[in-house]
Amino acid sequence: MTLVAGIDTSTQSTKVLVCDAETGAVVRQGRAGHPDATEVDPAEWWRAFEEATAGGLLDGVAAIGVGGQQHGMVCLDADGAVVRDALLWNDNRSARAAADLIAELPDGAAGWARGTGSVPVASFTVTKLRWLARHEPENAERVATVLLPHDWVTHRLRADPGQEPTTDRGDASGTGYWSPATGEYRFDLLKLALGREVRVPRVAAPSETVGETASGALLAPGTGDNMAAALGLGLEPGDVVVSLGTSGTVFGVSDTPTADVSGTVAGFADATGRHLPLVATLNAARVLGAVAGLLGVDLAGLDALARSASPGAGGLTLLPYLDGERTPNLPDARGLLAGITRANATPANLARAAVEGMLCGLADGLDAVRSLGVPIERVLLIGGAAASTAVRDVAPALLGVPVSVPAPAEYVALGAARQASWILAGGAEPPPWPVASIDIESAPTESVRKGYAEVRDRARPLLT
Repeated sequence: MTLVAGIDTSTQSTKVLVCDAETGAVVRQGRAGHPDATEVDPAEWWRAFEEATAGGLLDGVAAIGVGGQQHGMVCLDADGAVVRDALLWNDNRSARAAADLIAELPDGAAGWARGTGSVPVASFTVTKLRWLARHEPENAERVATVLLPHDWVTHRLRADPGQEPTTDRGDASGTGYWSPATGEYRFDLLKLALGREVRVPRVAAPSETVGETASGALLAPGTGDNMAAALGLGLEPGDVVVSLGTSGTVFGVSDTPTADVSGTVAGFADATGRHLPLVATLNAARVLGAVAGLLGVDLAGLDALARSASPGAGGLTLLPYLDGERTPNLPDARGLLAGITRANATPANLARAAVEGMLCGLADGLDAVRSLGVPIERVLLIGGAAASTAVRDVAPALLGVPVSVPAPAEYVALGAARQASWILAGGAEPPPWPVASIDIESAPTESVRKGYAEVRDRARPLLT
């Protein structure tokens, strides 16, 4: 049996899967946590990797791929040392920088969308570089190279540290200074953000071998977490993922690049040579955890309460912007509970409103992706909150298309492992790995989305 490994260096932890290269079957796995912060010393990712792979987890592995949290800013000096802690995607301090960068381009948002496929928001690397230049100029002057988290981990795995750093088109498309349409860096935009040009990693081809480890395992290019999940799920045109993890995402495979001037949909590339239009929210599974805590129940208790309430939660609507929001772009917003009366002020209705509010935000994202001409025939529901029985009850009713729930798995790590198998097998497409799933159904409840939209639109002036 040929073994490959996939590493998911995510916001909260490092997960490692060792898989059969032919079938994708998981042979063994490891995990270790990351600090709970929006800025982290990259050394913590390496510590977690070593902890997760202790005891010979990677013995006999022929190839390794790395999937990483998108957008994180890792700055290195001329000697390759980390300049400061990495700013992660969910660090909103660069919200003002995003607005400034949009205003400074002659065509504003339209110019950014045409040039990079996306309009910058606080999560993008380009905005974090502007923040660094404005708020930490001494650190900014020390920067010689800018990497993304998966780039840094891949480079750290190399036996030869003098080898040129690499990235892939999927993760590069989330920086704000690389164009999915042309496949080229926009060094003018990088200079606009930081004030000068610096070194960036070479963009490797999707199935290129980019080095090897000290043990002789080959290194795949790696990719961003959403792109790796798409690989792990084997997405085909017509499939759209709704992921309910720390953040919420909606993404689907497209043969052509997208450019949304409104900034709602990020026009990312995928890890295969196609494109991955994506909508992201900051608030997903943690909304359910927060409301469960407020009600003094665990997640199973929240499920039971939500399922006992009627659709629409008796008129109670939750705008789930508990940590600010990325889509819509409201980084300083807070959550809002609307429509509360003495009659509907019950734990069951609040639990139901939490589930419906989280899913309505993602249903808006699904509409935005569809508006760009991306075909949507089926939703694949993944992430921690997809295990919730209440979420499964409500999702088909609000998303409006057939919904399938793939078997629980670490799909980012699985996709990274599938990419590793691709560099061994060669060919134009990655080897097929089967994915088991179940189909779920529920009656449509258009009134819930209508009520949510009314509250959302009325509240927006108060939240900006």
